[in-house]
Amino acid sequence: MAATDESPPQTNDSTRGKLEQLRELRDRALHAGNESAVEKHHAAGKLLARERVVRLLDPGSFVELDRYVRHRESNFGMLERRPYGDAVVTGYGTIFGRKVFVFSQDFTVFGGSLSEVFAEKICKVMDLAAKFGCPVVGINDSGGARIQEGVVSLAGYAEIFWRNVQCSGVIPQISLVMGPSAGGAVYSPAITDFVLMVEGTSYMFITGPDVVKTVTGEEVSFEELGGAATHASRSGVAHFSSPDEESALDDARYLLSFLPQNNLDPPLFTEPTDPVDREDPELDTIVPDDPARPYDIKHVVARVVDSGEFLEVHERWAQNIVVGFARLGGHSVGVVGNQPRALAGVLDIDSSVKAARFVRFCDAFNIPLVTFVDVPGFLPGTAQEWGGIIRHGAKLLYAYAEATVPKLAVITRKAYGGAYDVMSSKHIRADFNFAWPTAEVAVMGPEGAVNIVFRRELADAADPEARRQELIDDYKERFANPYAAAERGYLDDVIEPRRTRPVLIDALETALTKREERPQRKHGNIPL
Repeated sequence: MAATDESPPQTNDSTRGKLEQLRELRDRALHAGNESAVEKHHAAGKLLARERVVRLLDPGSFVELDRYVRHRESNFGMLERRPYGDAVVTGYGTIFGRKVFVFSQDFTVFGGSLSEVFAEKICKVMDLAAKFGCPVVGINDSGGARIQEGVVSLAGYAEIFWRNVQCSGVIPQISLVMGPSAGGAVYSPAITDFVLMVEGTSYMFITGPDVVKTVTGEEVSFEELGGAATHASRSGVAHFSSPDEESALDDARYLLSFLPQNNLDPPLFTEPTDPVDREDPELDTIVPDDPARPYDIKHVVARVVDSGEFLEVHERWAQNIVVGFARLGGHSVGVVGNQPRALAGVLDIDSSVKAARFVRFCDAFNIPLVTFVDVPGFLPGTAQEWGGIIRHGAKLLYAYAEATVPKLAVITRKAYGGAYDVMSSKHIRADFNFAWPTAEVAVMGPEGAVNIVFRRELADAADPEARRQELIDDYKERFANPYAAAERGYLDDVIEPRRTRPVLIDALETALTKREERPQRKHGNIPL
């Protein structure tokens, strides 16, 4: 066979010039930030926009979009500087091998201020995420709307908000606040499913400290007004608070591991290394004999779920109820549990809102619900009544009744009054309801019931205290147990605590094929 000429084709000068131009533009886009701003950013312990994206995604998976976009030439007073990429980095990549779309605001370019093209870039990745059924992660670090663009920048915010709403319940939306987020800009993270903040460097508020002082006379620092600690423990705006940016990015990755890609996909199944038939004898004695003594419901959760791994959501807010993600037999589940260590586990305004929001998220994304019940009722008092506990408590009731995902419940101790109904009871269509022998299902506690029902008898008794104790003991024997409820089918079984894990896994796998028809309607009217 005759030899052929395998020498490469010659590159002409025009092509070489265009390749050099591409490399130059790419380099300019990569270094668009003001040098002094970059130095300040790093000095504050903050990563740059692209560094955050690379740290969030699987190594080597980031594909950048719209790298060469520039702000419009008509911008007032900004014709001299038009950096490539403007002030936001957008694109897609993978997290644990699954595709996600991402945007990361760049504070080193015009203070991360939002322009028309900035908003267009974000809207583009949100549209792509919705079209392809992928989660979207937004990294927020912005000084707000770009003043030079006037109302155009405000229109850009509104376009983002509109997409947040359209994507709600369709694809998971996660916001990482890694710098300032003020004014109207806070509403995009607020609409998303989860907000993560970094302690000491991220802030969220409608109006800053200076405006607050001018209008109300209050003197407050950035941290006190809208820092991570404030929103994680007082307002409930932040679902997670992390000590540094790397931890926040790791938390976002871990959170996504529990979630499906979209509302049509099931959550990711992970083959469990923890035996599905594992029993835990420690659960038999975890509930104290004294019904007034607290215990930690998180210890119960850890002993039941796969390998004790539990990602708690809103850990520092409304601590009288616990919510978060875990796995049972390899299946992602949402866990809700009353916390006897905080306010005896009562339901109040904040805990009702916290749990209702979480239940609705799980239902929207096909994540089964497991509820651990130890609730003495709703918190009494004028502050709660005037604050709207009726309306807010109804949100949790509505959320559970509305949910069509598999719903499992275990009553560990108290289940009193209307709170029993609210906490995933059989009557609002939970699928499998179990109780431990320590469970008490009743209208109220023995002492309160006796004082009300036998008020006159006790007043006339020769020895009121002895008679009261006698009546309390009788009430406990008749009602302070799970068997009266089990007799009527309100409980599917009374189980040994040690067997909670295998019982729940079996019930969950049975319920995974659940299909439930609901009335046709545009949407219900939850008592917001």
